[in-house]
This record gives sequence, structure tokens and C-alpha cells, in this order.
Amino acid sequence: MRHIIFGGDGFVGRHLAPKLITDGEEVVVADIVKSDLAHYRNARFVHCDVTDPAAIAAVGIKADDMVYNLSAKMLSPLQVRAKRHDFFFPVNYYGTENIIKAMDHAAAPRLVHYTTDMIYGHTVTHPMTEEHPVAPLGEYGWSKQKTEELAAEWRTRGMNISLFRPRLIIGPGRLGILEKLFKLIDWNLPVPMIGSGKNPYQFISVFDCAEAARLAWKAGVPNEAYNLGSLNPPPVRKLLGDLVKHAGSKSILLPTPGWAVKRTLDLLDLMNMPIMDPEQYLIADEECVLDVSKGGRQLGWVPQYRDEDMLIAAYKEYRAKKDGLAASTQHAPAE
Repeated sequence: MRHIIFGGDGFVGRHLAPKLITDGEEVVVADIVKSDLAHYRNARFVHCDVTDPAAIAAVGIKADDMVYNLSAKMLSPLQVRAKRHDFFFPVNYYGTENIIKAMDHAAAPRLVHYTTDMIYGHTVTHPMTEEHPVAPLGEYGWSKQKTEELAAEWRTRGMNISLFRPRLIIGPGRLGILEKLFKLIDWNLPVPMIGSGKNPYQFISVFDCAEAARLAWKAGVPNEAYNLGSLNPPPVRKLLGDLVKHAGSKSILLPTPGWAVKRTLDLLDLMNMPIMDPEQYLIADEECVLDVSKGGRQLGWVPQYRDEDMLIAAYKEYRAKKDGLAASTQHAPAE
């Protein structure tokens, strides 16, 4: 079988492609850039901008192809309020629509598509199952939620579309907002927490994300949505405390009144001086833990990586680069 991965040179795709190649599958990576990755010896690359229907048509989707959409604009780099819609929607929504229309033209019915847990917005029930109410808090979440509505429409026309809603994905090659945290720890500065830090924080490993996509294909691409997150995430203050201890830092964890920090960040956002995206800080002190048991029941997917280990591994990579002990990992493209 041939597997076409849109956005396949990005963060998750560069781990999914080798998995499929190891399975003996034919892989086509369609992306706007081609990095120096070992698996391109066994995979075909096609330059493709998902915002351009002609570029997608040139990929040459066939009826029996398995298609994955990993193309996306992410919350990093930060965007000012006025630019967010035009930053997220062309790739996240219209790019997805272009891919699905090209699949329909080719009579290709199977798609694995990544959205985000940000579609849920504020925590209403805990833990958050796939039936949790949907109320995105910003343009990124809305751009992804609209693709889920698109998927629901095309399912009625005979497509099989598996949706994945991951928590914050971390792994080799991506730091994002974590770089600010690591700098504070390196400089022995206080590490402010939004709220008391008693609430848990959940990551998902890029390796577990890639495996989920592979298992969805193996399971026949169910018309379902699946949460992706770690198991038993620790409280924020334990997670950060373990990291500070590992780093040998003198940083202290600083609890703050969550409401006051959020109002301050809101003000900075209104002034076009964002420090964090509202979709991140507005839920930072909530019990935002995804129930991931559905993926286990239906796909046989069980996350293998603990939050503590993922965060320390990310810090080690950061330190190795800072100390010149490792070659710089190539930037994982956002689309």
C-alpha cells in the first residue's frame, strides 16, 4: 500500500514515515520543505503547499492510497491577535479542505487527520473524554475544530476519517514554549506557575503520536476521534520540581494568583505584546487531563512515555546544544 503524508517532513511526520517504511510500506512525503532525513533514501518526496489545490493534485493521490494530514500552523511562533485568523486558517482549515477534495476526486476514502485538544477550551468535566463539550478559546483551536466539522460532513459521503486530538507534543527537535522555562532554570531564576501548581500537566510524546497514526491505519481507519496524552500526569509543581532538581538549579517555583496572571496576560495580548497565547494561559491552572482509554480499547494504542521523562529529555537536548555537545537538531517545520 502507498501512504501519502501531507506535512510529512514536520515534527510527527518525520517519525511516522520511518515506522511505515519499517512495515514494508511505500511512503510519499508531501511538504513545502525537504530536510536531510535518513528515511528519504526509501521514501519519495513531493514539494507541496497544501494551500494550493494544484500542488495537491500534482501529488497524484490514487483510490487505494492511505492519506495522513499532518500539515499545520502551530501556536509557535506567537502571533498578535489581529493576525491569528489569517495565520492559522489557510493551512489548518483550507489546506485540510483541499486535501479532502483531492481525495474525493481520486475516490480515496481513508484519512488520518490531526486536530488538537485545544478544541475543548475550558475544562468542564474531568478527565476529558472525546465527548467533552467543544468551545475553542482562540483561532488555532477554531481552525482545528472547523476541520472536525469538515470531517463529519465528508464521513456522511462515505469517507473514513480518524481524528487525533493531542496534548502538547514534545520530543527531539522541538522546544517551543519550553525554551523560556529552560532559560529560567539555567539562570537560577524563579519559575512562576499560573496558579498553585497543584493541577496536573499532560504532554504527549511525538513517538506515541506517530504510533497512534500507524495503528489507526492498521485498525482500518475508524470514523472516530481519539485523545492523545500521557498516563497519570503529575502535578505541575512536581513536574517542574523534578526538572529543577535534575538541572542542579537554584530556581524556586513561584505560585501565583491564577486570575491575576491571566488578566495581566490578557492586557499584554490586547496591547499586541503577547508572552503566551491565550489558548495556553487561560487553561494553565485547570485540570486539563485527557482520558486516552478509547485509543487503547479501539486501536490498541497505549502511550509509552512519562511526562517527567519527556520533560527531562527535552532539557537534556537543550543543554547539549547550548554546550556544543550535540549537533543542532534541524527545525521541525510547522507545515
